[in-house]
Amino acid sequence: MDFDLENYKTQGVKINYYYLCKRKLWLFSKGITMEHLSDRVLSGKVLHENAYSRQKSKEIVIDDIIKLDIIDGDFIREVKLSSRMSNSHRMQLLYYLYYLKKNGIKKKGSINYVKEKKIEEIELKEEDELEIERALIDIKNICKMEKPPSVEKMSICKNCAYYEFCFVKEVE
Repeated sequence: MDFDLENYKTQGVKINYYYLCKRKLWLFSKGITMEHLSDRVLSGKVLHENAYSRQKSKEIVIDDIIKLDIIDGDFIREVKLSSRMSNSHRMQLLYYLYYLKKNGIKKKGSINYVKEKKIEEIELKEEDELEIERALIDIKNICKMEKPPSVEKMSICKNCAYYEFCFVKEVE
């Protein structure tokens, strides 16, 4: 059976959040955005504005749903500050490759970790496509939930833009 991407397509950031924290994904999907308060997010925006300034094909938006950092020949390049959350970065890029493939465009990918001066090359494989499809179904289900998933304390929480939102204690 062919997967109907049209019913499940989503923003790349939601794929990223799905692999980081399901609660963050739900909050973001409901329009609760805290990123504008985060120094880490600001650093990422500055990085995007200044990194690879000679590249002509930067920040390409496709179907008003995904934003590719750089298109460079056969490669889609994602620019990230560090590899600390490499799995979510990898899955986001695999989603972009999957999305493009479903639209008749075959590309390879690379994640450029600027701070570490490291590049990870990625190719979309059949098992990645199945993983992306499972994630898209789960993302749709999470976004439909009436209440957010429970708080799950993880090592990345302290640096998250949603930290205070998730961990603030009510004063009685």
